[in-house]
Amino acid sequence: MSPPSLPPLPRFEVRLAPPDLDPWREGNTGIRGFTSFVAGRPGPHAALLALMHGNELAGAVVLDRLLRAGLRPARGRLTFGFVNLAAFDRFDPRQPTLSRYVDEDINRLWNPGTLDGPRRSCELDRAREIRPLIDTVDVLVDLHSMLWDADPLVLCGESPQGQALALGIGVPPLVVADSGHASGPRLIDYARFRDPDDPAAAVLVEAGQHWEPATVDTAAASVAGALRMLEMVTSSGTAFGLPPPPVTPPPQRVADVTQVVTAATNAFAFVQPWRSGTVIPRRNTLLAFDGASEIRTPHDDCLLVMPSLRPNRGQTAVRLARFV
Repeated sequence: MSPPSLPPLPRFEVRLAPPDLDPWREGNTGIRGFTSFVAGRPGPHAALLALMHGNELAGAVVLDRLLRAGLRPARGRLTFGFVNLAAFDRFDPRQPTLSRYVDEDINRLWNPGTLDGPRRSCELDRAREIRPLIDTVDVLVDLHSMLWDADPLVLCGESPQGQALALGIGVPPLVVADSGHASGPRLIDYARFRDPDDPAAAVLVEAGQHWEPATVDTAAASVAGALRMLEMVTSSGTAFGLPPPPVTPPPQRVADVTQVVTAATNAFAFVQPWRSGTVIPRRNTLLAFDGASEIRTPHDDCLLVMPSLRPNRGQTAVRLARFV
């Protein structure tokens, strides 16, 4: 079978308007775009982050709404953070994919060698700026969305505390444990969130497809689940616009990533436009060509996690997983 040609990049509809973040840009933490509130009762420091990528609007919409509604923690400290404001300020709905970052992906920089090294970029400077606050966080929920159509999921990294946090939040119901990307560690892979002797936990919520209203709803439900689990909102939090807990929570499933497929060439092409969440029944099923190399399922009942239908060399093309 000959390698397929690359599919044309579709035109993505932008059904969300960028929120007006001017009231929150200065912040109150000494870090631009980061605002914290401290309750009178002791409790954890929880951080809700949005705009790790400048064109992922849904999380920013949720945090903006909660700030405008006056949400305050019932205990502990609650931080709202808008991470990559420089990239967000470049967002253009006519070319919505071009404002993911300015110089480089800020969610591939979270290792000491990079953070403490001499290199400079817009995103690396920003990561260094927010790092001292991250070092004080007990629970971190990083709100993202996806370019390609996919069911929502939570990435919990490889730590047991991350998986416990994801299951405690409850939304989305699919929890994926993975090792991250070959191109560099995400914030949830930061050392203190992976240390088995440190109770700090972090998850990355992939709330749905970019620029869709339903993605905002899922991100809001994830935030609500986290704050209820941490007892940081009184009652259900609905007074601040948080969605109520589901009457019947959806059944949760955990999947362990068994292989991360990184594109070795710029000619990576799937044999069909696979959708995230597809389960391939048989081992050795052909999935893609990476140049002349074949990519096949390594085991039966192989779950496809977030296939990127147009990956560049060095980028994650798909994660292959097995349900626990």
